[in-house]
Amino acid sequence: MFTGLVEGTGRVRRVTPQGPDRELVISPPWPLGETVIGESVAVNGACLTVTRLTGEGLALDVSAETLSRTNLGGLRPGHAVNLERALRLGDRLGGHLVTGHVDCLGTIRELKPVGSSLRMTVAIPPEHLAYLVEKGSVCLDGVSLTVNRVLADAFELNLIPHTLSATTLQLAKEGDSVNIETDLIGKYVARLLNRDNSQAGGTEGEPGGAGREANREGLSLESLLKSGF
Repeated sequence: MFTGLVEGTGRVRRVTPQGPDRELVISPPWPLGETVIGESVAVNGACLTVTRLTGEGLALDVSAETLSRTNLGGLRPGHAVNLERALRLGDRLGGHLVTGHVDCLGTIRELKPVGSSLRMTVAIPPEHLAYLVEKGSVCLDGVSLTVNRVLADAFELNLIPHTLSATTLQLAKEGDSVNIETDLIGKYVARLLNRDNSQAGGTEGEPGGAGREANREGLSLESLLKSGF
């Protein structure tokens, strides 16, 4: 589990194909001796496992599945990446709960300076927009950010100077692909609502009838609203 508060940027030293997979070697912004083999590190928001340590940095395996769902396949030696080690129990949760499991790729549609900040508009597949709400949280290339506005097929963010200076987002260009992880709690709530609604069809004595009766006292949009969600 991560927070989306990037510890710093690392540098890709080597990319080695391994059949459909790849091994990345990345130099981290923290002392190499602090790293333990087997620990989890978020690389541009994707949770990877440290498999070995080299003179150049951390070696991490990237599966074909991860390559298909993230922008890690485009990494080359010399590229900068956002890095964060896993959250420890007792740490401050300054960002939001991030699993490191990327949902989809987004495309930067527009970058517009607003005062000292930068407004970014990111287009994502419409099926993932349901998990974004205005002033809710989203993780973009491993960075915890607040959603300013949700559009028909995109969302807007505001990047302050500190975020830009501390992450790879300072290098972002229109048309770039970015890793998106939507809100963890929102996904579970949507899943539970969809499950209960699918069980609520029909009448008593018909398929789904008992599910509908149970749903009256179970999880529903109304009960969630009454509970403050």
